[in-house]
Formats: sequence, structure tokens, C-alpha cells
Amino acid sequence: MLIKDYFNEGETVALEIKGLSSRNRTILVSDEDIQHFRSQLVTPDNVNSDVLNRVICMDMLDGTGLVPDASVDLLILDPPYNLDKQFADYKFKSMTNHDYAQWFESWFLPMLRTLKQTATIYVCGDWRSSMAIQSVLEKHVVVRNRITWEREKGRGSLHNWKNASEDIWFATVSDDYFFDPSAVKLKRKVMAPYRNEAGMPKDWTTDEEAGTGYRLTHPSNLWTDLTVPFWSMAENTMHPTQKPEKLIAKLILASSEFGDVVFDPFLGSGTTAVTAKKLGRSFFAIEREEEFAVVALKRLQIAEQQTAIQGYEDGVFWERNTNAERKGAKKTAVPQELE
Repeated sequence: MLIKDYFNEGETVALEIKGLSSRNRTILVSDEDIQHFRSQLVTPDNVNSDVLNRVICMDMLDGTGLVPDASVDLLILDPPYNLDKQFADYKFKSMTNHDYAQWFESWFLPMLRTLKQTATIYVCGDWRSSMAIQSVLEKHVVVRNRITWEREKGRGSLHNWKNASEDIWFATVSDDYFFDPSAVKLKRKVMAPYRNEAGMPKDWTTDEEAGTGYRLTHPSNLWTDLTVPFWSMAENTMHPTQKPEKLIAKLILASSEFGDVVFDPFLGSGTTAVTAKKLGRSFFAIEREEEFAVVALKRLQIAEQQTAIQGYEDGVFWERNTNAERKGAKKTAVPQELE
């Protein structure tokens, strides 16, 4: 059970674990962590001209004002969905679709000046917020697709379909943009292992040590290989809407190059910044809640030594629940044929 003890007067947030399994790997912050990392945050009282690769802890629009014009290659937005939700000391309240669209547009427009003409934009949402998000994006940028990903988790309902998917809108500033599908191929088990006349695998590769065959498939806009972070995963935090590093890695690899700049103004527990760091990108990052901003800094520190992204190995993304096969698989090149 995760216990959050909030001190009065906005002092610090102490987190402690009681009765948790020894396998629990949730990243927590202590009072010592908060004291150590607080001075590293960019705050209204601690602002300088260089905010690249730092975590800005302040109001989103104020923080965006610190990001230089035309400096961003990839904008990743994961705003609160149109739901009643508590984020540490901040509570988001649901509203009409019209009001949500107006709210979205009010802060989205000021961000456009930070984007290069070649920049890409991804916006996370759910079925409630997607219509509003699309309507705003179509007014100001070029909407290219909508990704739907299986969230896997979700409560059942007696009066509705279980809500187990979310959307990610894909847009660009112009028709001149970077996109590399070869960087985000999915490695899947072969369900129909066809062979050619010579008996050789057709568009797939055998792996005798792993005891199975695999095919690299072209990325689509339907993602079913993701796992929402949970207690036994090394990336897990106490953030209520944390995205998987594997999901963010797909966006970064497909739509940015090594050394490019990624901007996330709703950083949360730091997933975008951490994943960008692991993949050799720079970042601008804003998170209004100190509790989560400190978690992000701690994760960035951990990423100095632990660079792996769960589910991404040898330059490809693997299906869910394939850890056993991956450990036995040979480290050999895989043909580049697409499904």
C-alpha cells in the first residue's frame, strides 16, 4: 500500500511504503530526495537562460515562455483528459466538450511558436477528449492520423463496454516533416510460417535457440504490445496516469532524429524526458507539481546507469509477454522484409 503524507504549508511530500512485496520496484522519493533535487528544478525563484535538459516546475504557460522560438522538433502532449482527476495538489474537473476544446486551444496556441516548421506533434487523449482535440488540431496544424493503443487495464462495467484503449493524435506543422517507420518495427511470433520452394523462411527468420520464428512488421496505428506501468516494473511511479516508456519511445524514434529536441509541457513523472535521454535526444520539460517534478529528476538520475527501455531491444519493439523468448534469442541480424 502506497502512503502519501502531505505536509502543511506546501513544504514537502513524504512517501513511504508499508507492507509491499519485496518485488515492488515503484520509484518513490524521500524527504532527502526532495531536499536534494529541489535545487535542480527551474522554478520562478530559480530561472536562468538555459532550460534545455532541465525540469521546469511552474505554471505551464510561464514555463513555455522559457522555451526559445522554433527550437522544438517534437512536441508530445499528454494533458489531463476530460475527467475528474486528482494530480497531487491539483484537481482537474471535467467540462463540456466545447469548454474542453477552448481550454485546450488556450494553451496550445502559445506553444506553436516553439516549434520548427518541420516539427511533429503527438497529443494523447481518450474517447471523451478526442473529438475536442481533433477539432483544435485541424484548425492550426496538419492532422495525419490517430493511433489507438490498448491500455490493457480498466474496470469492467455492467452497462457499458470496458474502456481499455486510448488515442494519440499525430499531426505536423507542415508537409515537411521527419518520419522513420523502420525505427519502430514490431517483432512478432510467426503465426503462419510460410517457406519458399527451397524450404527457406519467407519474410521471417528462425531462431533455433529461442525455439520459434519471428517477423518484423511494419508499424500501424493500432498498438497492442504495450503494458501500463505497474508495481513490479522498474519505471513505475505513483503518478495516476503514467505512460509506458515503450509508448513514448515509439513516438520519439519515429518522429525525431538523434540529437533532436523533444518538448513535453505535461511531464508528470518524467517519462518523456527519461525516454528522450535514453534515446539520445534533448528535451524541454514542464511539470507544475513539485512532487512529480522531483520524481522525474530522480528517474533521470537513474537513467544515467539504467538505459534500457522495457520491450525495446536490439533496435526493435517486441510483443508483450515475450521476455522468456527474448532471453533465449540469439543476437543476430533480422531481415528487413515487412509484413
